[in-house]
Amino acid sequence: MARVAALLATLFLVGGVALAPSAHAASDPSSGLPSTLRVGTEGVYPPFSYHDSSDKLTGYDVDYIEEIGKRLGVKITFVETPWDSMFSALQSHRIDLVANEVTLNPERKAKYDLSAPYVTTTGVLVVASDNKSITSLQDLKGKRAAENVTSNWADVATQHGATVVGVEAMDKAISALSQGRVDAMVNDQLAVKNYLNTKGDSGVKIVATTADKSQSVFAARQGSGYMPAIDKQIAAMQQDGTAQRLYDKYFGAKAQQASGTSDWQVVKDNAWPMLQATLKTTIPLTIVAFIIGLAIAVVVALMRRSSVLVLAWIARVFISIIRGTPLLVQLVIVFYGLPEIGIKFSTFVSAAIALSLNVGGYGAEIVRSAISSVPDGQWEAAETIGMDYPTSLRRVVLPQAARIAVPPLGNTLLSLVKDTSLTSTILALDLFHQAQIAAAPTYSYFALYCAAAVYYWVICFVLNHFQGRLETRLNRYVVA
Repeated sequence: MARVAALLATLFLVGGVALAPSAHAASDPSSGLPSTLRVGTEGVYPPFSYHDSSDKLTGYDVDYIEEIGKRLGVKITFVETPWDSMFSALQSHRIDLVANEVTLNPERKAKYDLSAPYVTTTGVLVVASDNKSITSLQDLKGKRAAENVTSNWADVATQHGATVVGVEAMDKAISALSQGRVDAMVNDQLAVKNYLNTKGDSGVKIVATTADKSQSVFAARQGSGYMPAIDKQIAAMQQDGTAQRLYDKYFGAKAQQASGTSDWQVVKDNAWPMLQATLKTTIPLTIVAFIIGLAIAVVVALMRRSSVLVLAWIARVFISIIRGTPLLVQLVIVFYGLPEIGIKFSTFVSAAIALSLNVGGYGAEIVRSAISSVPDGQWEAAETIGMDYPTSLRRVVLPQAARIAVPPLGNTLLSLVKDTSLTSTILALDLFHQAQIAAAPTYSYFALYCAAAVYYWVICFVLNHFQGRLETRLNRYVVA
């Protein structure tokens, strides 16, 4: 067991090195803001935050906060974050400010530092084009409304008696609505109108507006001290006409209209960016997580078989926790939870840790069962010729166990490739996230998601091929 202990110590040492906290930019004394302001925004919510045809991040909120940063002499760095994770990222110091149509309400005002409103809009009630039973908010009672569960619009729907069905984004809500899966949707008027202008006939219609006005603000952690300087620039932009020019750019008469670009053309235009995301993130993350996870699996499997009760108990607990909790929860805990207790990793490292632990938890039982499948006579024969336990394990047992473990471990590897898509929730620019970014301004979700599926299938097809060759090689000298 000395080798096991040494390997465990090495793993913990590597983990300890990764715990080094990232440095934060120094503060700018003239404004109370850091010299580099990390701004959280979705990047998939047109016209407020999205990628244009050249893949540049743009939108009303993006341009607005960039103009504020320029006036204050502060560098703006955008961190693209899913809306449901936005305030978790803020609390865990992953970002300094949220610029993503944050609606002003008493709950947020009590918990965060909020800026003065920089745009005012209203909500609209949207139903399917052939729906004649819902014409006002009062008709929502007992109906199903597709909403982002953490948004202000979900509260509006709930207040009028609707049952909220959670969706990630407005486009998915409209899709569910047009397919008859839900009855209605309440969302921002400007965002809905932009969707209708861009998509054209989408099978939905606006039937009512909400009585209240929605005021959008920027949000920061409580006590940040950022807002006086930001509020001053918001007032200046409204006074000198800059705010109106930005508004006209995205919401005026000359704002984006339906482009008529075919889905096939959209896929062609985004094939290379999706391939880049695959090569830069999805494949490297799969390789790193599988190698580390396999090492963890072997160590945990040996601990699980150990006669030392403490080691066996630790292994059982580890396997139980990993297999008993969703991978998405594990990713969120590592990325957003650990920073709140002072442990902070980069996006790639966080994803690699969570995925490696997940592979280790599931792989440990595969490795353990493979080792157990090796006949006891092999152990005895190794002892007979003078091999100690580590040598017997390394030279006799593990090579035979590897042949048995390859098929189920191959399944684990294929699952890992597809599980990397979940890392988009912790800001990783993987293949699936790139597909989401590409689809946001064009709303060609079906075509781009199908294209992403093809990429995943090709990767898995290649891995299946190599798995088959490896199995053939390992079985070459097996006596029938």
